[in-house]
Formats: sequence, C-alpha cells, structure tokens
Amino acid sequence: MLFSTLVEICKGKWVQKYEDNPITTLTIDSRQVSGVSEEVFFCLIGPHHNGHNYIQTAYQKGVRNFVISENIETPGESNVLLVENTLDAFQHIATYHRTQYDYPVIGITGSNGKTMVKEWLATLLAEKYKVVKSPKSYNSQVGVPLSVWQMTPEHEIAVFEAGISQKGEMQNLSNIIRPSMGIFTNIGEAHSEGFNSIEEKIQEKSILFDSCEQIICCQDHKKILEHLVKKYPNKVVTWSMSSPADVVIQKEGDKYSFHYDEGKIHLQIRLKEAWNLENLFHTITTAILIGLSQDQIEKGLRNIVPVPMRLELKKGINDTYLLDDTYNNDLGGLKIALDYLQQQTQFNRQTVILSDILQSGQDDHLMYQEMNRLLEAHHIDRIIGIGPGLAKHEKVFSMDKSFFEDVESFLMSNTTFSQEMILVKGARVFGLEKIASFLEEKNHGTILEVNFESIIENLNTYRKRLKPDTKLMAMVKAFAYGGGIAEISNLLQYQKVDYLGVAYIDEGIYLRKRGITIPILVMNPDWNSLPLLQSFDLEAEIYSLPLLQKMVNEMDDYPAVQLKIETGMNRLGFTSEEIPDLINFLSQHPRIKINGIFTHLSSSEEPHQDAYTKEQVLLFDRLYDRITEYIGYKPLKHVVNSSGILRWPDYHFDMVRLGIGLYGFDSSGTSKLRTVSRLLSVVSQIKKVKKGDSIGYSRKGTASKDGEIAIIPIGYADGYLRAFGNGIAYMLVNGEKAYTIGNVCMDMTMLDVTDLKVKEGDPVIVFGESPSIADLANWAQTIPYEILTNVSQRVKRVFRSE
Repeated sequence: MLFSTLVEICKGKWVQKYEDNPITTLTIDSRQVSGVSEEVFFCLIGPHHNGHNYIQTAYQKGVRNFVISENIETPGESNVLLVENTLDAFQHIATYHRTQYDYPVIGITGSNGKTMVKEWLATLLAEKYKVVKSPKSYNSQVGVPLSVWQMTPEHEIAVFEAGISQKGEMQNLSNIIRPSMGIFTNIGEAHSEGFNSIEEKIQEKSILFDSCEQIICCQDHKKILEHLVKKYPNKVVTWSMSSPADVVIQKEGDKYSFHYDEGKIHLQIRLKEAWNLENLFHTITTAILIGLSQDQIEKGLRNIVPVPMRLELKKGINDTYLLDDTYNNDLGGLKIALDYLQQQTQFNRQTVILSDILQSGQDDHLMYQEMNRLLEAHHIDRIIGIGPGLAKHEKVFSMDKSFFEDVESFLMSNTTFSQEMILVKGARVFGLEKIASFLEEKNHGTILEVNFESIIENLNTYRKRLKPDTKLMAMVKAFAYGGGIAEISNLLQYQKVDYLGVAYIDEGIYLRKRGITIPILVMNPDWNSLPLLQSFDLEAEIYSLPLLQKMVNEMDDYPAVQLKIETGMNRLGFTSEEIPDLINFLSQHPRIKINGIFTHLSSSEEPHQDAYTKEQVLLFDRLYDRITEYIGYKPLKHVVNSSGILRWPDYHFDMVRLGIGLYGFDSSGTSKLRTVSRLLSVVSQIKKVKKGDSIGYSRKGTASKDGEIAIIPIGYADGYLRAFGNGIAYMLVNGEKAYTIGNVCMDMTMLDVTDLKVKEGDPVIVFGESPSIADLANWAQTIPYEILTNVSQRVKRVFRSE
C-alpha cells in the first residue's frame, strides 16, 4: 500500500507531500517507532495523551509519514495526512487491509478468557496452519487494528480477540475483524459500567458475529445461548459436559471424550481448574469444527500453558506478601485471584481485602453469600471489607472479619499484618490502590520487575526439547540469579519442575520455610551444617570422600545424596582415580541413599569444544556404570545445563539442569528466549549545568555545553557498576537514551538529559529490552550472569503477571 492509497481510504487531505512511500508499519506510540521509511505514525488522542505532541520525537527517530487531526506545524520532508478523526482513520486502514484476505478468521469475545482461548487455539491450529493472532491482549479499539494489520498472504488462518467496555464499540471491531467463525467465551461483570444490563452487554458483544458462519458457545450459558440462537438461527454450535449439545464432553478416567456428529475423539488433559477447562473446551470444540485431527489436537495440547492474569506480587510490610489486583472486582475475577493466591506458599495465613462488588441485576445477599463460599473454599483466614455493601452483609462471612465504610477509614485504623499473604482486590472506584501502596514495602525508587510469563515461556521452550520422562532441575541459586528465590521457586513449583538446585544449605532452608516442598539439591553443602540437611529434607551434593566421611560420622540418619563426578571442569567432584575408594566406602555404608550421579560440562555451548564435551560424557558414562554396577540400582543420571539442553539432546539422560536459560539467556545462541527482568528507576532531580561544570566524584564528568543532568537513585551498592559511568552506558528516560556522566556513586548515577525534555519523577529503564542485560555485560566486559546476580537485595522485586 502506498501513502496515496492510505489517503484515499481515509478520505483525508494530503496537506504536506514528500514521497509516495509504501506503507508496511502502523505506529501509535512514538517510543516504539522503528524509524523505517515505510512507517506511518497516527497521532491518536486519548483522555491522558495526544499523539500530536510527539510528532517531532517520531520524526527525529526517522518517521516520515504522519496522520493528524489537528492543524499544527509539522516537520518538513514528510507526508502529512489531515483527517477528521485519527482513530477512525486508523481503523479504516485495518478494515481495508482485512478485505485483502479470504482465509478463515476466528473472532473471540466474552467477559473473561478471551486471551487464553486465543492463545490456546492459535497453538492448536499451528499444528496444521500458519496462524496470525492478536499479540498479548490486543483486543481494544486500538489493539484490534494492530492485530489485523499483521495479516499477510503467508498466513492461512487468523485468531483475533475483541473486547469492549461500552455500548456502540463492537460494531467498529466487527467491521475490522469480519470473522467467519466466532467464539463467545462467557459473560460476567467485568467492564459492565457501560451497559444497563447483562442482556444489553450480550447483545452488544454478539455484534462481532454478524459475518460468521458458525458461532461456538457453552450450552450451559443460557442467556448467551438464548440470544445467539434467536439472532443467528442455524449458526450456533454448542458444547457441554452436563447437557445435550452439538459436542458432548464426558470425563473418562484421566481422559475426556468429545462426541460430535462425525465421531468421537479422546484426549488426555492435564489442566484441572474449572475456568481453565471451560476455556480449553471452547478451544478444542473450535479445533474440531475447523477439521483438526485427534493427533493434531493432542500435539497442540502438549504445548499449551495457562495464561496468567494481570497481577502483581510484591513484598509487603512486616514480612508479608502483597498480591495487588486493584483492577476490578466481580465474582469471576475474585475466583481467579483467589486461585492465584492459593498458588503462593510463602505463608500459611491468608488475608483478603475486598471492596464492594458492583454487579447490576443481582441479589446482594446471595452475591455476598457466594463470595463467602469462595473465601471458605480457598481457606481464607481473614476478610477486610471496604464499602457499605460488605458492612451491611457482614454476618454472611464466617472467617475473621472487619469492615470499613471507605479506604480512608481503613487507613486510619490500627489493623495489623505480619507473615501472611494479602490479596487486595477491588473495583477501581473504591481506590484500593491506596491500600496496596500503604501495605507495600517501601523502596528508594528503584525496582527489579520480574515477569512470570517470561519465565514460564522460557521454561516451556526448554521443556519442549525434552522427552516426556526426562526430569528437569531448575537452578535458583544466588537468589534465583538475582530475581528473587522464594517467589521464583514458588512459581517453578507450581509449574511442576522436578527439582530445584541451590548453592548453599541456608538457601534450601529458606525455601522450605517459604512453602517449597519439591526436592532441593544443595550443590555446595557447608561442612559444619550437614545435620540440617536431614532436618529440612534437603539432598546434598557429595563431591569428596572427606565430605562423605564427615556426614557419616556426624549423622545417624543420612540425607539422600547425589554424587558429583569430575570429568574435565576441574571444579568439585570425584575424579576417576577416586572412584575405587568411593565404591569401597559405599560398601561399608549401605544405608547411604544415592538419588543421583552427575557431572558438569565445561563448554557445552561452544561448538569448537564439542570434541572435549564428548570426551567428558564418555568418561562420565564409564564412571556412572562402574558405580551403579556395584550399588545395584541406577540413580538419576544428568550432565547437561541450559546450553546442553539445546545442543546435546542425546545427553539429556534422566534429568537436565536449567539455569541461565530460564532467566532469558541462551549462551549457545540456538534459541530465542524472553526477557525476564527489567531494572526500573525514576528521576529524583533535574539539575541545570553550564558548559565546563564538573559532575560527580573526582570531577570525572564535565558538561560539554549548557544543559541538564538527571540524578537517578541507583548506584554500585544496588549493583549498577562503576564501570558504567562516564558515558559508557545509557538508560532509557521516557524512551530516549540518556548516557551516564561522571562516576557512578554508591547510591546514585547522573545522566546527561540535555535536550530530552525530562522532568523529575519520570520513569527510567536501567535494563530490559533496551538496554538489555547483554548490553550492560558488554559495556562492563563481563557476562550476563554477573549483571543479573549483582542486583542488590535492597532493590525491591515486583513480580508481574500480565
């Protein structure tokens, strides 16, 4: 598409002509522009932003095509299209783009589960088709056009989700998506403020399906079904586990059978939660209708993982954890949040702080009875209610309870918290974010944000390389590579990893006290603390005869052990010469239980060292066989680390050890992993400087001209190395590169922000996607491991789920 074609489609006025460039990229955020000549920047106007204010920024980054709706001065050497409404123009372009393709398009709407169904369905369909889908939760008036714009002739099927918050919005999205098949997931109170009733909400959402040939829904959602059958006769396809339907689902042992006109298929499904199953049954029913075989569906199911919601897990005051879900409050969302809370094992005591539920058309007493049932089912110890509705129905609740008319009344109370999990969930109108802020452990403005979805995706990237019976040990030593050992270990436990690996006994003890129950291997046990291994059910790496002798001498009941064999790393481990003595010692102490025998490959990521790697494994094989031949059983055999998982599939054996790859780094360069961590800060102060002024200790920094510097509250005590000072490194401030100036201090770093229009309080990215941890490692001439593990524990960790 040429820019002139865009002019015709949008029915605007080409007020400034430059070149009739081809258009391949639509952009609405100046911070994310790529700067290619084929990019067009739409100046959208929202309640808190105006894209016209960022034209110059986009131009400086290389954008030469703009769509505007205000008569303003624009940069020279650019195409400028003036339209009445930039959002309308943005949607018109996507609508036109959609008409260029006639392959099947699936449209998904509903109150909850849209993103999960979309992701899972795209995963299943990928077994047969080239799929294009909405990125993340791009389902809004802006997100849908961006999603549809991704369609290309190479794709064979599309899956898009559509979300609305008020009447009149769906028609636009329906025109853009024009689905040939639709899925109505469910209906609830999320985003209900813009509707008078559930029925009106169903009616508005169903507009998405005007062009559909088939519409999938659950037979048991009666209000949805009644409306769809009336509006779209002969197009509705239903599924159910409890009622007659077009697809009848029956549980048969650990499998589910799906009965439909053409036959029956049997599938093994590992998910158990009700909301996961409902979303999955939407997905499988659709896959069946599209024509996927049982084999294709089974393969796709092996690759699906739950898609968590938008939640933040933070450290709270008085040794607590805070689960912040101050986004909305309805019974469906409450169940999801409670399920998530239940996954957290750090403390047994659980408190829920809730606002009134604003749900139209429901009996309040019955609604709060259902709320109490949910709280009881999730073993909640205490409820704190905010709002007159909860206070009015306080007798409904069976656990410890207290109620407040509003947030301010709670903040003025003497309510105490200690060593507990706290869920804060409420409708936005109640302002529960004030409570979340009050309970949150305070920091100095710098946080390490850890994305749980990225960890899970990286974990599954490696899991897909393993055989079904190969176990996986996840390494969480060194504070989980700087990310947060308790929180990440809890996530990994929930994701069913088989083992955790720590460096020292105290790390293992800490995890046991934080609710971790899966096996833990201590890689370097303290000689003076061996009895604690048995007390806390920890397995010990045994790497020498003196260590094994000390364990036997000091303990009556031995902990399970894993033997470390030295094959060429020349670190810890029994050498081949020591194996006869080891076997002799084991013969004298048959009660020693050996759970594993392993070695460490020194260069599994280095192709030019492959011969050495093979020699290591050959030696290990021989020594493993000698030991197991004597003891008469075969403990877990494991040799490969993260890079070895990817490069040496023949050496996966009984278990693999996943370390740095889990946290987003593949030293072998054979797989693309997701960034897990972002180190974020803020601008503490802006200071004007004159040309020649010195900045920082030893006057190492000098202003080259009159300008400004920003002081950022992070220094080498936080893990930001002195090596990054004096212009070696940059941070992103409002999306712009700001280079360091002067020496990095213990608690602060100065950035040159001259000409960047920065103000105090602006957000700063120390590392993330850009600059990346790899960038920082390169600047400091070190490795990503060191950058990750250097982040001080005084930097607060925030764990996000999208």
